[in-house]
Amino acid sequence: MRLHRLDLTAFGPFGGAQSVDFDALSAAGLFLLHGPTGAGKTSVLDAVCYALYGSVPGARQSGQGTTLRSDHARPGTRTEVRLELTVAGRRLEITRQPPWERPKLRGTGTTVDKAQTWLREYDGTAGVWKDRSRSHQEIGEEITQLLGMSREQFCQVVLLPQGDFARFLRADAEARGRLLGRLFDTQRFADVEKRLAERRRATEARVREGDTALLADAHRMQQEAGDAMELPDLAPGDPGLAEAVLGAAAVARSTARERLTVAHCRLSAAESAHAAARRALDETRELARLQARFAEARQRAERLKERSGAHREAQQRMERARKAEAVAPALELRDATEAEHRRAAAAEAHARGLLPDSYADAGASGLAAAARRAAEELGGLDAARRAERRLAELAEERAGLDRQERADEDVLREAEAWLADWDGIRAALQTRVDSAQEAATRAEQLAVQRAPMRRRLDAARTRDQLAADLEQAQEQARAARQRALDARAHWLDVKEQRLNGIAAELAAHLTDGEPCAVCGATEHPAPARKVAGHVDREAEDQALAVLQRAEERYTEDERRLGVLREALAAATAEAGDTPTGELATEADRLEQEYARARRAASALHPAQEELRRAEREREQRLADRQQAAVRAASRLTRRDTLEREQAQLQEVLEQARGSADSVAARAAQLERRAALLTEAADAVRAAEDAAQRLKDADARLADAAYRAGFETPQAAAAALLDPAAHRELQHRLDAWQQEEAAVRAVLAEPGTAAAAQQPPADPATAERTAAAAERRLREAASARDAAARCCAQLDRLSARAGQAVRRLGPLREEYDRVARLAALTAGTSADNERRMRLESYVLAARLEQVAAAATVRLQRMSSGRYTLVHSDDRTGRGRSGLGLHVVDAWTGRERDTATLSGGETFFASLALALGLADVVTDEAGGVRLDTLFIDEGFGSLDDQTLDEVLDVLDSLRERDRSVGIVSHVADLRRRIHAQLEVVKDRSGSTLRQRGAA
Repeated sequence: MRLHRLDLTAFGPFGGAQSVDFDALSAAGLFLLHGPTGAGKTSVLDAVCYALYGSVPGARQSGQGTTLRSDHARPGTRTEVRLELTVAGRRLEITRQPPWERPKLRGTGTTVDKAQTWLREYDGTAGVWKDRSRSHQEIGEEITQLLGMSREQFCQVVLLPQGDFARFLRADAEARGRLLGRLFDTQRFADVEKRLAERRRATEARVREGDTALLADAHRMQQEAGDAMELPDLAPGDPGLAEAVLGAAAVARSTARERLTVAHCRLSAAESAHAAARRALDETRELARLQARFAEARQRAERLKERSGAHREAQQRMERARKAEAVAPALELRDATEAEHRRAAAAEAHARGLLPDSYADAGASGLAAAARRAAEELGGLDAARRAERRLAELAEERAGLDRQERADEDVLREAEAWLADWDGIRAALQTRVDSAQEAATRAEQLAVQRAPMRRRLDAARTRDQLAADLEQAQEQARAARQRALDARAHWLDVKEQRLNGIAAELAAHLTDGEPCAVCGATEHPAPARKVAGHVDREAEDQALAVLQRAEERYTEDERRLGVLREALAAATAEAGDTPTGELATEADRLEQEYARARRAASALHPAQEELRRAEREREQRLADRQQAAVRAASRLTRRDTLEREQAQLQEVLEQARGSADSVAARAAQLERRAALLTEAADAVRAAEDAAQRLKDADARLADAAYRAGFETPQAAAAALLDPAAHRELQHRLDAWQQEEAAVRAVLAEPGTAAAAQQPPADPATAERTAAAAERRLREAASARDAAARCCAQLDRLSARAGQAVRRLGPLREEYDRVARLAALTAGTSADNERRMRLESYVLAARLEQVAAAATVRLQRMSSGRYTLVHSDDRTGRGRSGLGLHVVDAWTGRERDTATLSGGETFFASLALALGLADVVTDEAGGVRLDTLFIDEGFGSLDDQTLDEVLDVLDSLRERDRSVGIVSHVADLRRRIHAQLEVVKDRSGSTLRQRGAA
C-alpha cells in the first residue's frame, strides 16, 4: 500500500482546504511530520484512517458528523477527506464526507445532509478515473479486502503508536494477550475453547441425565425385589455406576426366580387340598338334600290323605257337567231365538206406530203394495226438481248482473272525476320534479366550493397562530444569537490566555530524570513559571462548554424560526390576506346554502316516482272506463234471455208442486211415505219368521235334555258350568293327580329312601372346611402372582437398564473425549504441562514470531547488545506463554523488559512495533506496506542511538518503503530534510510541505 495524495477540507483543526503530496515526501524515504503541540499532527493520520475506514483511531473515535468537523470552518464549507493511494496494484481515490448540518438554502435554520462516500479507480489505459461505488458498505468491504487488515490492525501496523508499544513492552501477559488477540484475530480459538467447554457441559448433563434414569430404574427394581437387592452408594456420573446396577439387578432376578419356584409348589399343594374339601362339601350337601326331600314327600302324602273326600265330590261335579255339555247347544239356540223374537216384535210395533190408522190391520203384502205406489209417484218429480234448480241459478245470475252493473257505474263515476283533474295533477308533479332537479344542481355546485373554503379557513387560523409564534421565536433567536456571540468572545479570550501560559502549565508536570512530553529531554534547566491570572485547561473547557451550549441553543432557535416562517408562508399562500372572521362567515353561509340545497334535492326521486305512478294510474283509469262500457252492452242482451227462460220454468213448477210449497217438499213427503211403508212390511215379515223359529227351538231343547238323562231342560241348565268354573274345577283335579304322582315318585326313589336311613348330614362343618381350603388357595395364588410380577418387573427393568447402559456407552465415550479436549484447551489438564489455553498457545507462537522479527532491528539499533526473546514461563497467577524478556549481550543475562531505560525502551518498542507490523502484514496475506508512520518518542534518545535508529528506519526503504516520523524534536528537523509542518493560529491550522534538499 502506497499513499500518493491527501486532501483535507474543514477536518479537525484545519478550517480550510489543505493538501499533502506523499509522493514528494516519500522520495527521500524518510519524512518528518512536525508542529507545535495541539497543531494537528495526529489529525493528518486520523484523516488517512478516516478515508480508508470511515472512522478515526482508538480513543479519538467518537462517531461521525460534527465531531470530525473543524470549529474554524465557514458555515458553507463542507467537511471532506480525499485520499489517493495504490493498493494491490490498483490506484484508487476515496472521498468521504461525514454528516453535515448546514444552513438551509431557502429561509432560515439548518438541515442535515447525509454522509457521502465515493470510490474511483484510475484506468491507466484510458488515462481517466472511473467511478466504482457510492455505497458505504461496499466501499468498506472493498478496502478491507484489499488491505487485508481491520481498522485496529491498520492503526497498529501502519500508524505505529509508540506509547502503546512501550506499554505493551512493560505489560503483563493478560494485557499482551488482549492486544495480540485484536491484531491476530484469535477470537476463533477462544470460541473453540468455549465451544468445547459447552459441549463438555452438555454431554456431562446428558450422561448425568442417563445415570439418573438408570438409578431411578434401579430404585424401582429395589422396591420390587425388597431385601434381595442392595444398591451401590454411587451418584450420577460416578465411574462404575452402570456395572454396579447391572450386577445388583442380576442378583435380584436370581432370587426372585427362586421365590417363584417355591410359590408354584405351595400353590399346587393348596389346589389339591381345596379340591378334596370341595368334593366332601358337595357330598354332604347332596345327602342333606335327599334327606330333606324324603321328609317333604312324607308331609305331602299326609296332606293328600286329609283332602281325599273333597276330591271325590269334585269328580262327581265334573261328571254331571260333562253330561250337561251335550244339552248346551240346544240351550244356547233357544236363548238366541227367544231374544231375536222379542226384537222382531218390538220393531213391528214401532213401524206400525209411524203409519196412519188406516194401515193398522194391513198385512205385509198390503203394506208392500202401498210402498210401491208411493215410489212410482216420486219418480215422476225428477223433471220438476231440475227445473227448480235451474230457476234458482237464473235468479243468482240476474243478481250478479245487477251487482256488476252497480260496480261499473262506480268505476265510471270515479274515472270521470279523476280524469277531469289530470291536467292539474300532472302540472303540479312536474313542477316539483323541476324544483328538486334545480336544487340538486345547486348542491353539486356548492359542494365543489366547500372543500376550498374549509382549507382557506383552516389555513387562516393556522396563519394567525403562526404569526404570533413567529414574533416570539424571533425574539428568542435574537437573544440566543447575542448569548452565543458573548460566549464565543469569552471562550476566545480564555483560550488566548491559556495559550499564552501553556509553557508554564506543561512545566508544572516536569520531573528531573523523566523525559519531557514535548522535546523528550530528561534535563529541565529553566522551566517556565505560572504568572498571576493563569488560565488552566479546566477553565478553557468550561468556557468552551458554555459556548457549545449557547450555539446549540441558537441553532435550535434558528431552525425553529425557519420552520415557523416556512409554515407561515404556506398558510398565507393558502388563506390569502382575508381576515379569519370574514372567511368563517362566508364558510357558514356556504354550509347553510349547501344544507338547504341538499334538503330540497332529496325530494327529486320521490317526486319523479309520484309522477310515474300518476301516469300509470291515468292509463289504468282510461282502460277501466272502456271495459265498463263494453260490459254494459253485454248485460242488456243477457238479461232478456234470462227473463224468457224463467217464465217457462215457472209454469212447469206450478203443476209439479201441487199443494206443497215446493217440489222438494212434495218429494220429501212421498219419500217418507214410501220408506215407512217398506219398513213396516219388512218388520211384519221378520216378526212372523221369529215366532216360528222360537217354537222349533223349544222342541229341540226338550229332546236333548231327555237324551242326556235330565228330567227337565232346567235341570240340565243347572248342571252346566261356565268356562271359568269349569277351568277352576279341572285345575283342582289335575293338581291333585300331579301331587299324588309326584309324592309316589319321590317315595319310590332308591337314593332318597337310602339317604333317609343314614344319620343327619352336617353341611356347615363341611362349608367351613372348604372355605379354609379356598382361603389358603387364594393366598398361595396371590404369592405366586406377586412372585411372577416381581420377576417380570425385574426382567423388564433389567432389560431397560441394559439398553440404557448400551445407549449411554457411546455418550460416555464422547463425554470422556470432549472433557479431555476441553481440559487440554482450557489449560486444566495434566497433559498440558504449561497450563496454557489454546488461544494463549496460538498467541505465544505469534509473539515468538514478533520477537524474532523485532530482534533483527533491535540488534542494529542497540549495536548488537539487546535481543528480544519469548518466554513460556508463568508470571504469578497470570497467563503463561506470553512472557517477553530482553537478553543483554554485555552481561549474558536475561532480564525483564521493564528494566530498560527510557531511550532503550523507545528503540525496543520501535523494533517491536516494526516486527509486529511485518508479522501482521504476512498474516494478512502479504500485502505490501509502502508507507508507514511512527508517532513520537525520539526525544528520549542520545545522538548515537538516534543515528542508529534512523539508520534502521532508513533501511526500510530497501523495498521502496517510505516512513513518516511524527515528532517535534528539533534535532530531527536538521537530520530529515523532507518535512510536513503543521502551523496553527486562531483561524485554524495549515500545512506546509518541504521536499528533500
